[in-house]
Amino acid sequence: MVAPCILDPSLRAEGITRDEDLRAYAACLKRCSAFGLEVVPLPCAETLYLGRNRVPGTFTERLNTPEFELLIDRLEIEVRQIILQRGEPLCIIGADSSPACGVNTTWYSPEEKVNHRGVFLSRFREIPAIDAFDFARYRVYLASPLFTEAERRYNELIRDLLATHCFEVYLPQEVGQDSACRDKDAIDQIFQSHCEALKTTDWMVAIIDGADADSGTAWEIGYAYAKGIPVVSLRTDFRKAGHNEHVNLMLERSSVVVTRKEDLPHTLISPLHH
Repeated sequence: MVAPCILDPSLRAEGITRDEDLRAYAACLKRCSAFGLEVVPLPCAETLYLGRNRVPGTFTERLNTPEFELLIDRLEIEVRQIILQRGEPLCIIGADSSPACGVNTTWYSPEEKVNHRGVFLSRFREIPAIDAFDFARYRVYLASPLFTEAERRYNELIRDLLATHCFEVYLPQEVGQDSACRDKDAIDQIFQSHCEALKTTDWMVAIIDGADADSGTAWEIGYAYAKGIPVVSLRTDFRKAGHNEHVNLMLERSSVVVTRKEDLPHTLISPLHH
C-alpha cells in the first residue's frame, strides 16, 4: 500500500514537491514493478478534507478537528476492508513529514516536528511502514572477492538473500570473462561496467572476510565512500585486527559493519523489516 501522492504528486500541498521527491516516487514504483508488487493507494485524507491546491499546514493548524477525526475513522474502515479482501500488505510506503502519512517524522505543529507516524498511518501500526526515500533505495552493488568457487557461491547466496527483500543486486562476477586469460579490451570493459554500476547504485554491500580485505573490494569501498554511497560491510571472520577493530580501520570507518548475513536486510532498510 502506498501514500496516494506517490502515484499522484499533485495531491500534495502546493509548493512542497521537489525534483528529488519525484525521482524517489518514480523509483518506488519501479521497484514495485521489478519485483511484481501490486501498488494499492491509500485514500488521501488531507485532500478529501482540505481539497486540492491547498497551502501547506501542520496537524494542529489544519487537521486537529472532530470532523477530520470522523473522516479518518471512515477511511480506516475502508482500508481494512481492502486488506480483508486482498490480504496483508508487504508494507505501507509513506511520505515523511506529512501530517497524515509520515512514517518516521510528522509536522505536528509549526514549532514541532515529531518522530512518529502521521495521524492516518498511526491507525495501522501493526503494518510495517517505510518512507518513500528509503523504499526508493533498492539497487545494491555487491563488492567481494570472486576468485574461487567458494567465494562465488557465497556471493550468490548473499545476492539471493537480498533479492528476497526486493533488492536488485549487481554482481561483478557475472560481468565479463572470469579467467586469468583476459586481454586488455576485456579488462577495460569489465572496469567500465563496474564503474557505471557504481554510479547508479543506492547501496554497497562489501564482503570483508579474511586476514585482510580483498584489494578490489577495498578500492570499491573507498570509491563508494567518496561518492557518498552508503556501505554495509559484512565480516563473519572472528579474527580481529586490533582490540577495537575487526579489520582495517579505514574500511570500518567508511562503512557500517555487520557480522551476520541475516543482519543485512535490516541494515539496508528492507521493507520486510519495518
